[in-house]
Amino acid sequence: MSHHTPKIETLDPTEVSRLLEAGKVLLIDVREPAEYAAERIQGALLYPLSTFDAAFLPADGTRRVVFHCAGGRRSLTAAEKQLAAHHPRAAHMGGGIAAWKTAGLPVIVGST
Repeated sequence: MSHHTPKIETLDPTEVSRLLEAGKVLLIDVREPAEYAAERIQGALLYPLSTFDAAFLPADGTRRVVFHCAGGRRSLTAAEKQLAAHHPRAAHMGGGIAAWKTAGLPVIVGST
């Protein structure tokens, strides 16, 4: 009897951007509110890792949930917590918002 262990998928910023534009992903920023206020990705929802509870995530229905942070470490932790909460799959953006900016993708700077 083979037991399938769910894996965390790492998506690159360009792919996340494309999926976000197509309305196929729900991007969740797990950085802290001050970081989010300083700069953020358009359409990303703030769920700080410090108060993160996978039970309160939006339903992973038609759009898959993808986590991101500053550099990729906290988003990976959030994805691990999502799997631990018995979600069938989890994904995060490798390299975080730093890689997003390196890829030349836009960010919203400062509060609106």
